[in-house]
Amino acid sequence: QVQLVESGGGLVQVGGSLTLPCAASGIIFGLNNMGWYRQAPGKQRELVASITIGRVTNYADSVKDRFTISRENAKDMAYLQLNSLKPEDTDVYYCNAQPVPAYGPAGGYWGKGTLVTVSS
Repeated sequence: QVQLVESGGGLVQVGGSLTLPCAASGIIFGLNNMGWYRQAPGKQRELVASITIGRVTNYADSVKDRFTISRENAKDMAYLQLNSLKPEDTDVYYCNAQPVPAYGPAGGYWGKGTLVTVSS
């Protein structure tokens, strides 16, 4: 059974920082591209950052130079470091794993999300 479990969300003030870990199980972690997405109520889920098997990273323009994605294959963990947080970063953040080559559900596997609230 595949599980992705996010944690680390919470309430933080503008300009603050958070680290969101994603713990994976039931997959061969080193054979998955990993991503973090976020979604606000009534809006589409959007890609925040991704990291490939080869550790190539990609970021949404809105978070470049503020957020950092990383992975620790030995521990089956992915992380999203959030710095210089803004109120518009308030969202539920989801971890995503996409197997390479692709198998399983379309779009990969998802965690249940962790809520980040940035107060002004």
